[in-house]
Amino acid sequence: MALLPILTYPDPRLHTVAQPVQAVDARIKQLIADMFETMYDMNGIGLAATQINVHERLVVIDVSEGRDQPQVFINPEIVWASPETKINEEGCLSVPGIYDGVERHERVHVRALDGEGQSRVVECEGLLSICIQHEMDHLMGKVFVEYLSPLKRNRIKTKMQKLQRENQREGARA
Repeated sequence: MALLPILTYPDPRLHTVAQPVQAVDARIKQLIADMFETMYDMNGIGLAATQINVHERLVVIDVSEGRDQPQVFINPEIVWASPETKINEEGCLSVPGIYDGVERHERVHVRALDGEGQSRVVECEGLLSICIQHEMDHLMGKVFVEYLSPLKRNRIKTKMQKLQRENQREGARA
């Protein structure tokens, strides 16, 4: 397994729309393992392949407290969404240190293939519902900050660009 570099906002590659996974083969299974290792290492609860510059419809999630209930969603699609919505504070591994309120459906049903290529429908509520909607946005080329006002989004973009420049300068000194 390997830790994978995560793209950070405002990297334009985060806006790439992911293509369907064609086959759940050894390459995809290795990618799943690497994505889980990366997500756990970064203390995340979800990771979309888009965030690691792989533009295929693949999401890994583990919202359990014990970090022992990994879930894989290949080619996910929401087949039902509750009419009730709720604003929840979200963060993102691609926008480190930034948290803000985003309105999401309280419950969704998601059809996807699992890590073995078996089709299933998962009824999601609570944190899992928020997380799967957030990660599926990544597959559509959307980052959660795009739900925020233009003013907030521009401030976040400026902050992230400054952080990237500082990291590049420090890397050049090392």
